Amino acid sequence: MDARTPDSPAQPVLGPPVTQRVLSPGFLAAVIVAAGAVLMFGVQSPWGNLVLLTGVGLGLLASRPLGRDLGVIALGLLIVHTISVEADITWPRFFLMGGVLTAAVVIPYLVHRYLLRDDAIRYPRRTGRPWTRLEWAWLALVLVAAWFILPRYFIHSGAYQNWPAVETPSEIGRLFVGVNAVGIWDELFFICMIFTLLHRHFPFWAANIVTSIIFVSFLWELGYRSWGPALTIPFALVQAIVFTKSKSLPYTITVHLLFDFIVFLSIVHAHHPQWLPIFWY
Repeated sequence: MDARTPDSPAQPVLGPPVTQRVLSPGFLAAVIVAAGAVLMFGVQSPWGNLVLLTGVGLGLLASRPLGRDLGVIALGLLIVHTISVEADITWPRFFLMGGVLTAAVVIPYLVHRYLLRDDAIRYPRRTGRPWTRLEWAWLALVLVAAWFILPRYFIHSGAYQNWPAVETPSEIGRLFVGVNAVGIWDELFFICMIFTLLHRHFPFWAANIVTSIIFVSFLWELGYRSWGPALTIPFALVQAIVFTKSKSLPYTITVHLLFDFIVFLSIVHAHHPQWLPIFWY
């Protein structure tokens, strides 16, 4: 039985996905794309774009549907790479970064859905199914773990200095909105798009690891440096699990926003220790 909805495209351009083995040219292509992201965001190397496109080219040689999906991923990454994503909440940068990150989600979605006639990128809501006790418990655990870990990371590593020291209500508001908006964007871009497209072609953990490499390279440029990857790598891996198990984008975003709420409080407290004396570190 065809599981597609009546308005779904009948046949994607370049055909349906073909499962790739981990030890295959196709997986190597995905790893090269991830390496390109590391060079672009983590190392700030001008070679990143070339490596990224090399991965897409190898993907097309290995499997045309894989190359198509890697191309969509690369399109999003290249859009993001048109600006620096280092934390900056001045009004011009606030709107510029918001516009570019929005384009990095919307343009690949439109290309994939309407130009390539594929509907793999979706935003599941799990309507009518309440969150389970386990899911509620996970939210509580995330909040407690974030409260315990994040202030230690930001303060002892000095990473909080990668975010501006907010003083005025306007600056505090922009930092709060910015941190949470990027958190929502992370799930739309890295999980709903990149992880979903990779998981069509590779086993769960292979797709998850490649996605996490790309995710963490972006977070590094954003400001999660020093020993930040020790936190962001597990977080990225777990978010794909949460999304896959819950089948709910709102729940996955809620997990992320609870984490980011403590990120916001930790950054403000690190810059102004007399403010928000609610942490133990």
